[in-house]
Amino acid sequence: MRTSSAVLLLLLLAACGGKPEKSSAAPGDSLTQRQRDSILAGSRIPGARGVGAAMRYADSTSAHIRATDSVTQ
Repeated sequence: MRTSSAVLLLLLLAACGGKPEKSSAAPGDSLTQRQRDSILAGSRIPGARGVGAAMRYADSTSAHIRATDSVTQ
């Protein structure tokens, strides 16, 4: 019993001991992640077209979900 309690306590402490996620934005940045992605999608950087395609796919999926939700309510 004592060993299993110690193991459980150790697992709980390990699960809660992570570092907070760092934001990819600079501290004074006022742009949202979507705005940064939109700027990137319009650039000539290799792979930027993929960012734009992913944003369009996410938008169409969100629109489809909203349309489905409005029908079911």
